[in-house]
Amino acid sequence: MLVSAKEMLQKAKAEGYAVAQININNLEWIKAVLSTVEELKSPVILGVSEGAAKYMGGYENVMAMVSTLDKAMNISVPVAVHLDHGTYEGAFKAIRAGFTSVMFDGSHYPFEENLKKTQEVVAVAHAVGVSVEAEVGSIGGEEDGVVGTGELADPEECRIIAATGVDLFAAGIGNIHGKYPANWKGLDFGVLKTVSEVTNGVPLVLHGGTGIPADQITKAISLGIAKINVNTELQLAFAAATRKYIEEGKDLESKGFDPRKLLNPGYVAMKQVIKDKLTMFGSVNKA
Repeated sequence: MLVSAKEMLQKAKAEGYAVAQININNLEWIKAVLSTVEELKSPVILGVSEGAAKYMGGYENVMAMVSTLDKAMNISVPVAVHLDHGTYEGAFKAIRAGFTSVMFDGSHYPFEENLKKTQEVVAVAHAVGVSVEAEVGSIGGEEDGVVGTGELADPEECRIIAATGVDLFAAGIGNIHGKYPANWKGLDFGVLKTVSEVTNGVPLVLHGGTGIPADQITKAISLGIAKINVNTELQLAFAAATRKYIEEGKDLESKGFDPRKLLNPGYVAMKQVIKDKLTMFGSVNKA
């Protein structure tokens, strides 16, 4: 059931859990997420970076794959298809292609330009029932060539951007994309608490969900985080399971080289990571 992210996140915030955004990369990823959320009766957001959309044949093809599978697999839980870290142009392309939610990441622009462009994206998206995520303070690490050192968001800027009518809001609180280094200081809950207070109940987003300890996740949810993004962890699980299959020589046994067999261990490994995350975030049986 394809929907915008607005209602599912308002419900999550009100009831004290978080919805997982699982970034998708191909058919195996989409099937792994949809089959798992249906089993666990959990709402979900399928994150699509601009690089992943290009890899999968464009925004229209992503929507065709997801909507066809959603129907074929008889998915009953709420599923949003969300542009992750979208550019200004990318946000409009995704809306035209039928995405149900978009993130416009204007965090690298001067504040006034971020504000103006966010307002424009909100106006167009809301006219067609699409939810919008905005960001203040870049998230650290690297995602599809977008590198950020990780900033702590300015609460006043957060208040102004949140007032544009965005449906979900990402603020830098010491989180980073990818693996966390050994000397990582942890999430800044002081900044998160302030951001939560000034954004007037807008559901907050935690980027870089891979590797954040469970106790910090739980605390972040209690302070208004309603959406947590997961990407790297699934990629690592998929790669490790595929490596094991090949190292054990299973691709050389019978028709073990068939992609349907070769990619299955990675698919199964991803499903386990997704189950663990949905359980940790508290969204099981919340559809």
